[in-house]
Amino acid sequence: MPTALRLFRYVAIAEACSWAGLLIGMFFKYIADTGDLGVKIFGPVHGAMFVLYVAGVLAAARVERWSPGVIVLGLACSVPPFTSLWFERRMLARHREPVAA
Repeated sequence: MPTALRLFRYVAIAEACSWAGLLIGMFFKYIADTGDLGVKIFGPVHGAMFVLYVAGVLAAARVERWSPGVIVLGLACSVPPFTSLWFERRMLARHREPVAA
């Protein structure tokens, strides 16, 4: 697996984990009303993971020669929670498929 694709995979997983942390923090801030420490911690972490995910999509797209539509889909998957995992799995499966001669 090329390095750019491997790094993209790690960043996509980390971005999803940061989403989970932020959503949990938001639950405690807005639903349980017990404070905003989780949002203060995971907000910046998720922001950084979001930026890294976008960079990872662009780097992997360059190495793997993804079409513009696939790139747009990958970037769009950075917005809804956990869709970065779906996109990462899809691209990894595509990479592992044997190329028809």
